[in-house]
Amino acid sequence: MTYAEAIAKRIIVLCKERDITINKLATLSGMKQSTLENIVKGTTKSPGLRTLHRISQGFNMTVSYFLDFPELNTAQFDDE
Repeated sequence: MTYAEAIAKRIIVLCKERDITINKLATLSGMKQSTLENIVKGTTKSPGLRTLHRISQGFNMTVSYFLDFPELNTAQFDDE
């Protein structure tokens, strides 16, 4: 699993757990829906820390908690 796939999976899982759509997450994060859709679709390969911070805020959690999931520990960056 790549880094981009791991982040996309984390977003999808958290949205399902919280019963919110990508559109709702975009609103909660103060981001464009298209930005989140590009991350989930894998078009955006390496979302930056500022983006991850805003997504985390949308989920009402810290960045460290957002990034604390097993798949990220084994993810590979696309350039590896």
